[in-house]
Amino acid sequence: MTITHHPSDVTLSAFASATLDEARGAVVAVHLSLCPQCRRAMRAFEHVAGRLLEDIAPEPLSAGAAERTLSRLDQPAAAAETAAAATTDPEVPAPLPGRALGPWRRIGLGVQWRPVQIHSDEGVRLFLLKAAPGTRLPRHRHTGTEWTCVIQGAFRHQHGRYGAGDFDEADETVEHSPVVEDGEACVCVVALQGNLQLESWLGRLIQPFIRL
Repeated sequence: MTITHHPSDVTLSAFASATLDEARGAVVAVHLSLCPQCRRAMRAFEHVAGRLLEDIAPEPLSAGAAERTLSRLDQPAAAAETAAAATTDPEVPAPLPGRALGPWRRIGLGVQWRPVQIHSDEGVRLFLLKAAPGTRLPRHRHTGTEWTCVIQGAFRHQHGRYGAGDFDEADETVEHSPVVEDGEACVCVVALQGNLQLESWLGRLIQPFIRL
């Protein structure tokens, strides 16, 4: 696997300092599970974050904090068993097992969408997106951010080719029209803030029927 597109240093730094919302953090975590280069970079960021923590004055724990932590350690391992069972689904990347996933739903010709239940304070939605080989997605832009990590297959658009492990970080300034390569379906994990804005006349015609 050759990975050529990575999160920005700003994004990796935010992940290391735990300041990303949970949905976007999950997409970065999927990329890190596939990318040795970014895992090495993360160790450097975490080292810097650790040094900064040493300079912060300690704060007293809230009342009952120790008891709450110890009670969690005594809980049954049901969550771990759920996570282990979820790994049997080859389309669920390693950092996501244990999260509730909805069913696949067709949202266009050759395109399916599967929501991942996750909390986000910034209105970011997390989902899996699967597109059949040769699928051409409509030209579009976004009203917010769109972070994508490819799990299998590959797609191309105006900014390059994205294969397994590649990370695509787009915002409202980016306009693109992805095309899935031939051979196998392309499966991605996506954190989307805001909405899609389809640019072509056909896209504007079908916009009311797409809820992404």
